[in-house]
Amino acid sequence: MQVLKRLITIGAIACSTLSWASDPGITDSSITLGMSVPLSGPNGAYGVDMRQTIQAYFEQVNKAGGINGRRLELIALDDGYETDRTVANTKILLNEKRAFALLSYYGSSPTTEAMNGVFGPARVPLVGTISGAASLREPISSNANARYMFNVRASYADETEAIVNQLVSLGLKSIAVFYQNDGFGKSGLEGVTAALQKHNLKPSAVSTVERNSVDVTKAVEPIAKANPQAVIMVTLYKPTAAFVKAMKKAGQAPMFMTLSPVGTEQLVQELGPDARGLGISQVVPYPWNDVVPIVRDYQRLTSKTNPPSYYGMEAYLMARTMVEGLKRAGKDLSREKLTSTLESMGPVDFGGYRVNYGSNSHLGSRHVELTVIGAGGKVLK
Repeated sequence: MQVLKRLITIGAIACSTLSWASDPGITDSSITLGMSVPLSGPNGAYGVDMRQTIQAYFEQVNKAGGINGRRLELIALDDGYETDRTVANTKILLNEKRAFALLSYYGSSPTTEAMNGVFGPARVPLVGTISGAASLREPISSNANARYMFNVRASYADETEAIVNQLVSLGLKSIAVFYQNDGFGKSGLEGVTAALQKHNLKPSAVSTVERNSVDVTKAVEPIAKANPQAVIMVTLYKPTAAFVKAMKKAGQAPMFMTLSPVGTEQLVQELGPDARGLGISQVVPYPWNDVVPIVRDYQRLTSKTNPPSYYGMEAYLMARTMVEGLKRAGKDLSREKLTSTLESMGPVDFGGYRVNYGSNSHLGSRHVELTVIGAGGKVLK
């Protein structure tokens, strides 16, 4: 009888173990999450800021007892903002590191290819990416892989429409576009073109720069020749800074506008005094405003490690979204349960920033606000 009881007990333990061991990355004491971002190269500052913020938040969660008794563990891999490395990292995170789910990726083309080639077919949810590309916001009915992509930020179409509407309201009609030759830049160009069409306008000039390049010589000529009233730049901070300096050297002084992925703090540092007057659309709350509850939470979290930043604020919101989904999914956790839980969360107000999902929409948010660089590099709303 005693032997039988022991066998029954062992069997019960084995069954309970299998209930959480059916998916990788879960033990009775931990949940492993994976992340691929640039931690080196021209855009390494972005990924470092994001990783540090998420690590600090996970430490806070773990000190408070974790997620239903499990500690959060983060594995962050460096992709250098290169598509092939992001795809390779995703395979490593899922097949070798055994990550349960993914968090806070960076870039349009890298994330889109990873979604369609790796984590989507594997049915592994990814919460948050620094990208507003339409390719990551396809209807689930037309792309089954999109079910596992949960956006936390507004789209590039939302950002570019806000920028164009602001410029047109100021009476500006000659608007050029300088874009990065990749998924990010092309998506932004499409957004600007569509927004201009609503005002019966089209870009007065268009030029491009290659990904991870600051060679803007050929890009300046056609735009300077058009002598536009404004230029919308769909580029990251180094090519943006190089372009602004080159345009001013060419005697051009249009209104310069750019999108949130540029990296506001990095751009100010790179441009110095030339940053003054430059406009930037933002997709998360102003990280220096301690009146907003979610911003206060973020500031308290990073006060001893990092100064407030837009990238840090966005990474914090992505991590908060992931943690909310994990908590609601409960103790008996699986990838499918996390996915369906996120889909059923509906609108969640984190205290000044709302994220909303449904079974047919993983857009997350459409929050956009415009800022301008003032004297001394101060970001003004």
